[in-house]
Amino acid sequence: MSDLTRLTAAEMAGLLAGGQVSSVELTKAHLERIDQVDPAVHAFLQTLPEVALAEAAAADQARRDGEQLAELAGVPVAVKDVLATKGLRTTCGSRILENWIPAYDATVVRKVREARLPVLGKTNMDEFAMGSSTEHSAYGPTHNPWDLERVPGGSGGGSAAAVGAFEAPLALGSDTGGSIRQPAAVTGTVGAKPTYGGVSRYGLVAMASSLDQVGPVARNVLDTALLHEVIGGHDPMDQTSLNEPVPPVAEMARRGLAGDVKGLRIGVVAELGGRGYQQGVMDRFQEALKLLADLGVEIQEVSCPSFSYALPAYYLIMPSEASSNLARFDAMRYGLRVTPAEGPATVEAVMGATREAGFGPEVKRRIILGTYALSAGYYDAYYGSAQKVRTLIQRDFESAWENVDMLVSPTVPTTAFKLGEKLEDPLSMYLQDVATIPANLAGTPGISVPSGLAEDGLPTGFQVVGPARADAYLYQLAGALEAALVDKWGGPLLDSAPDLVALAAGGQTAGDAGSGGRGIGHQDGPTGGAK
Repeated sequence: MSDLTRLTAAEMAGLLAGGQVSSVELTKAHLERIDQVDPAVHAFLQTLPEVALAEAAAADQARRDGEQLAELAGVPVAVKDVLATKGLRTTCGSRILENWIPAYDATVVRKVREARLPVLGKTNMDEFAMGSSTEHSAYGPTHNPWDLERVPGGSGGGSAAAVGAFEAPLALGSDTGGSIRQPAAVTGTVGAKPTYGGVSRYGLVAMASSLDQVGPVARNVLDTALLHEVIGGHDPMDQTSLNEPVPPVAEMARRGLAGDVKGLRIGVVAELGGRGYQQGVMDRFQEALKLLADLGVEIQEVSCPSFSYALPAYYLIMPSEASSNLARFDAMRYGLRVTPAEGPATVEAVMGATREAGFGPEVKRRIILGTYALSAGYYDAYYGSAQKVRTLIQRDFESAWENVDMLVSPTVPTTAFKLGEKLEDPLSMYLQDVATIPANLAGTPGISVPSGLAEDGLPTGFQVVGPARADAYLYQLAGALEAALVDKWGGPLLDSAPDLVALAAGGQTAGDAGSGGRGIGHQDGPTGGAK
C-alpha cells in the first residue's frame, strides 16, 4: 500500500500546504489503491479517474497561483451515490436510476468541489438508502474490509468501506436512521450525523425528508470535523437549512484530542444496552467509559423510556415519507421506462411495469408499508401515533439535557454480521439501528467512534449524541476518547485491519467473497459509459 494512502486527511493537507506532495500524486495513489482492492470490497459503483485527476491538477495550480485555499484542498473524497453530481451518473443503488445523469450538483458536492477536493467516485449503497447492510444495492453488496464475508453496514456501507479500506481518506454519506454511524461502527471508521439542517440536503435524493441528513465519514475525529466544516452552513436552496454559522467542530476536536474534557457530563442511556447487545460490544463500551472517567468526565445513567418505542415509530414514519418521495419515479420524467409486454401502454401500465422492474424488494416493502400507514382509516392509528411517539422521544432528550451535556451508548448492538445472514429476516436487520434512530427522530447530532475489537476480532463503535446545534461538543468528547484509545492500543484501530492487497492478489473478488454482485464499473469521462 502506498504510504500516502495511510496518512490521515489532516496529514495529507499538511504535506500539500508544505509542497511536499501534490494533489495529483495523492489522487493517483488512491486510484491505484482502488484498482488494487476494490474488486474485493466493491465500495465504489463508479470511479472517475479523469475527472478526479483534472480536479487534482486544478487544486495544484490554484496553490501555485497563491489562491487562499481550504485546509483540505487537494485531499480526495468519495461521494455516496445518493448525492446528485452534475454530468455524472447518480443511481441511488437502484435500477430505476441506472442511467440518470443530473443537471446539477448537490450543495455538499458543490462545496467540496469549490474547496478543491477531488472527487474519486460514487460509493455503493442500499437502494434509495433503504437497508442496514448495503446488500440491497441493485449492483451487488459491498464487503467489510475487516472480513469480506461480512457486511459493512448500511445504507452507506460503500462510503465507510472505502474509507476503512484506505481507498479514500474522506467520504460523504447520508444518515436517515443511522446510515453513517452504523457503517462507521462496523468498519472501524468515524461517522457523524450533524444537527438536522446543519448541512444542506439540496441534491440529496430524499428517502424520508424529516429524517435525512448528509454527513462526513473519515478514519479519525479530526478529519471528520474538517470535512464537516467544508460541507456545513446555511443553504437558501434548502428550506430546512439552519441560518447560522458552521460550529467550530475542528477546533473542539483538537481540544478533545488534547484531553480537554474535564467536567463534561455524559449520560449512559439505560435503554440502549443489555439484552440483545453482544458481550464484546458492551465490554468495549464499558472500557471506553472508564477512559473518559479517567479524563475527568462525569458519568451517570440516564433513563429515556420512550427510546424503547423509537424503532417501531421510525419504521412507520420513514416508510410513509419514503412512499411519498418515491412516487416521483413514474417513468414519465426521468429514469428507467419499461413498456409492458402485453396490453396497451397506458400511463398506469408503463408506471407499473417500470416500478416492478426498477425497484428492489426492500424498496417495494417499505413503499407498501408506508402507503398503508398513510391510507384513509389508518393514518391516525399508525402514522399519527408514530408522530406522537416522536414527540415523546424529543421530550426525553430535553429532560436528559437538564442533567447531562451528552448521551452515550454503543453505536450498534453487534459487530458486522455475515452477508446473507439477515436478508430473510428484515425485522432482525432493522434492529441494527435501534441505538441510532432516536437522534434522527429528534434531529439531534450524533457521532460514532471506534471503541475497539469484540471477541470475534471485529470493530465496535461508541456513539455520542448531543443537543441540537451542539455538534462541536460531540467532536470534543469524541476526540478525547479517540486519543485515549489510540494511546491504549499503541496506534489507530485500522492499523490492525487485514491486508486487502494480499486478498485481492489471491484472486478473491467481491463476487467470490460473499453473495456476489455486479458493479457499474469505472467511468472515464463526465458522462462516459461503464466498462
